[in-house]
Amino acid sequence: MSERTVLGLSAAGFHRVAYTQWGRDDAARTAVCVHGLTRNGRDFDRLALALADGWRVACPDVVGRGRSDWLPAPALYGYPQYCADMVALIARMGTETVDWVGTSMGGLIGMTLAAQANSPIRRMVINDVGPFIAQAGLQRIADYVGKDPVFEDIAAVEAYLRFILMGFGTISDECWRHMAVHGARPLPDGRFRLAYDPAIGEAFKNGPIADVDLWSLWDRVRCPVLVLRGAKSDLLSAATAEEMTRRGPGAAGLVRVVEIAGAGHAPSLMSDDQIAVVRKFLAED
Repeated sequence: MSERTVLGLSAAGFHRVAYTQWGRDDAARTAVCVHGLTRNGRDFDRLALALADGWRVACPDVVGRGRSDWLPAPALYGYPQYCADMVALIARMGTETVDWVGTSMGGLIGMTLAAQANSPIRRMVINDVGPFIAQAGLQRIADYVGKDPVFEDIAAVEAYLRFILMGFGTISDECWRHMAVHGARPLPDGRFRLAYDPAIGEAFKNGPIADVDLWSLWDRVRCPVLVLRGAKSDLLSAATAEEMTRRGPGAAGLVRVVEIAGAGHAPSLMSDDQIAVVRKFLAED
């Protein structure tokens, strides 16, 4: 594993997008793994390691998260910027095609890119998100995103993450600790804050939260898609997942849905069984 950066461009100028890379530079395939709204690319360490024998894997910290730069104004955060940055990353990788794994926000970024003409996405895994997102799930996220708590130590960060990310399901103590270490930023006084810009939460404050309908995007996707759904998810309903098998790539028989027992929003992709499902799908021609 190596830590690298690529430059993105916003209306305010250039910014650094950090990413970790796994596997050989000359691997036959390239995968890009993109995290959820408040998380970072190190969530994919276990998955990336499991793919590194056949793929070169890039796991970016979306701008405003992890080791990436923060943008100078909240209005600069949004999917057009995130998509542009991921295009810059794909260009840096120097590949014609990529396999995509996206959790929640990362899945929506992937869906947006896959819906474009001549998309480089060969196969895509969408983890617990879809083209219709009900207001209730968004409200739960809005209740915590953008807050800027201060923690006395990493153990307190871990306890907080175990509560707000309980939808990840049953994962090991080692994984929770890993997420806490990489999901926190140290302060000069020895305490910690979360490793993301609180300004990313401003988008949830611009009026009432409403359902999100992205079916027009989904209907333009043409690559094979694996949809993972937490059995207790409040963001991807069973009805939406089923509809995804009938519309867009689903109409061509290119969509497969796997429900993850014991998980809500969103399955962690850290357990051996979940990793095996993703790897098997991406390995198909």
